[in-house]
Amino acid sequence: MYADMVTARHYEERLQEEYLEGKQPKFDISAGPIPGELHLAAGHEPAAVGVCQHLEDADTVTAPHRPHHIAIAKGVDLKRMTAEIFGRETGLSKGKGGHMHLFDPDVNFACSGIIAEGVPPAVGAALAAKKRNSDAVAVSYVGEGAIDQGGFLESLNLAAVQNLPVVFVIEDNDWAISMPKERVTDVADGSRRADGFEMPGERIDHNDPVAVYEAAERAVGRAREGNGPSLIEVQVHRRMGHFMGDAQAYRQDEEIEKLDELDPIPKMEDRLRAAGLDDERIENLHDAATERVEEAIEWAKDQPQPDPEEAYEDVFTNPPEGPAAAETGGDD
Repeated sequence: MYADMVTARHYEERLQEEYLEGKQPKFDISAGPIPGELHLAAGHEPAAVGVCQHLEDADTVTAPHRPHHIAIAKGVDLKRMTAEIFGRETGLSKGKGGHMHLFDPDVNFACSGIIAEGVPPAVGAALAAKKRNSDAVAVSYVGEGAIDQGGFLESLNLAAVQNLPVVFVIEDNDWAISMPKERVTDVADGSRRADGFEMPGERIDHNDPVAVYEAAERAVGRAREGNGPSLIEVQVHRRMGHFMGDAQAYRQDEEIEKLDELDPIPKMEDRLRAAGLDDERIENLHDAATERVEEAIEWAKDQPQPDPEEAYEDVFTNPPEGPAAAETGGDD
């Protein structure tokens, strides 16, 4: 768990550096080696590692638009994921999906940039597992700003009615983009959304990876044994803007300054020392994780750019051919 947390943290910090190249001093979202938006999850690591430790490759995970820490914890190929983020042809989706639309069928992981979009597919995967008499489970991650979406609430209802093996995980970082949670939802504790569907709900405060692990052990075990869905909300702390380039003018300086005190990685290191690991062992774990990230980034940057001719492949429409091409201007 610690190794995955460090991997995810260093990954986000390095992606931030790569992303900002060419975008400063005047921010230009189209410039640099990673054009477009980038949503990073530094500070969210416990919600990912605590749950995914209980999962197998056959289990399905869907993530939101801030997905990298979850992908790492689920075992998504780090090099191919990085190549996808850099838009290279060896990426998970040949560079066409980008960081918000990662898909790795080898470990049954997917994510989406649409709020709460991953919840119905996770419920569908759970329904499929039940019909196949498989013990596979599904886990769907959302932010606290997504828990009022119709797709989320309808999915909870179907999962409860069908007694499906699915776990819903809410990452509560207090901010629905730039709006404080209390201005967008009527419950301070999102796990209470489970009450309306008569399923177990549990909230983990203080961004504690071990508490998440224990809660997930109960929830995933319940699902795998055929006892239906559960909901877990984890208090996490977003250490970066909603997206890269977000000036975060809506946050108080005191809140941002306090984030170091709430950092779950040093606290996890203290747990490891208390469990008997010496500083050298912890440092070796840390160094191996950061080296893995550096290797993935360098590998991705060395990969070829996609051929522009492939733009029409793997999509629903093809360029017009023959007489239709002449009528529409051919290559236009």
